[in-house]
Amino acid sequence: MKYKSACLAGMLCLSFFVACASSQWDRHMNSANKARQERHYSEAEEEYLAAIEEAETFGSQDPRLAESLDSLGLFYKARKRYDEAEPLFQRALAIREESLGSDHPDVATSFTNLAMLYKKLERHTEAESLFQQALTIREKSLGSDHLDVATSLTNLAVLYINLEKNTEAEPLFQRTLAIQERGLGPDHLDVATSLNYLGILYKYLGNHTEAEPLFQRALAIWERALGPDHIYVATCLNNMGWLYTAQGRYTEAEPLLHRAWAINEKVKGPDHWRVAANLYNLGKLYAARDMYAEAESYYKRALAIREEKLGQDHKAVAAVCNELGLLYVAQDRHTEAEPLYRRSIAIYEKTLGREHADVAEVIENYAALLQEIGRDEDAQELEARAEIIRAKQAQ
Repeated sequence: MKYKSACLAGMLCLSFFVACASSQWDRHMNSANKARQERHYSEAEEEYLAAIEEAETFGSQDPRLAESLDSLGLFYKARKRYDEAEPLFQRALAIREESLGSDHPDVATSFTNLAMLYKKLERHTEAESLFQQALTIREKSLGSDHLDVATSLTNLAVLYINLEKNTEAEPLFQRTLAIQERGLGPDHLDVATSLNYLGILYKYLGNHTEAEPLFQRALAIWERALGPDHIYVATCLNNMGWLYTAQGRYTEAEPLLHRAWAINEKVKGPDHWRVAANLYNLGKLYAARDMYAEAESYYKRALAIREEKLGQDHKAVAAVCNELGLLYVAQDRHTEAEPLYRRSIAIYEKTLGREHADVAEVIENYAALLQEIGRDEDAQELEARAEIIRAKQAQ
């Protein structure tokens, strides 16, 4: 009897210890999340590290350890500390595969976290493989119409847009939209996001008549649910203005782009990258209307913001340099255009590779400039290089 009592007392002590440890882990995680939300980043990091230390006591395969590692990894990714995020995501994945099996939905979550990191690092081949694995697991374990499947489809489709594999992205977005409309209803915010993505895709594919109603429907959902001054509303206004500019519908595009700019400047401040995107599109609008002074002003402001916020060698900086070059050529300001084309080519080669379609486009623009100023031999050399890139892209 005494032996049984002692065993019972020991078990109660152990249960109490485990409960205390779990409660302590919960406190660390809650404190970390709260500090992160309040932008107390040093405190958040300390609490996430403490949560990991506490979770280690639960055992090497405990799901709380994987959750803690994932949370710190996401924190580091958001802080652009990518080298520190990767091993955390990898360890969380290994724990989940070992403890839950390779086909568990939580394993799909780990694949997705790693894929998002690799996408940010432009390790596209690795990201694609992980997104595909996550999709396969979710379809198998949750069913083909589950909302998490729609999320995986969107992740893969957005990657394909970034890789200019637009025809591969289209059926994924269409399937996502169908799942969300069935599961959430036609007026849900997630449906609006998918409508907006599909509109962007159709714009890239040149299907402007199909893109417009998608943007209009997304805008109506966001305005109704979030109000007229939300950044999602600004995003859709910007996209519609971008579409109308491409169609030559300049008087319709102008107020949309100005409204998007005003919203983003009010909500995010005058130097945010979203504001730079609005200014860039306004520059393209005014350039198309031969309003060169206005276009130059907007391009220069967009360039300054992107250089400061994204870095001197970001591909978005290259895009502005190319457009400014075109603007200067249209005004016979060739000596100002040439260094912009050179810079744009150098950035694109560094960020996208020497055989990317965007490199070919700027090379062609530069070649046209050289022809105009009588440097035919240099122009022919560039044209030949652009043709080689185009031929490889077509394969």
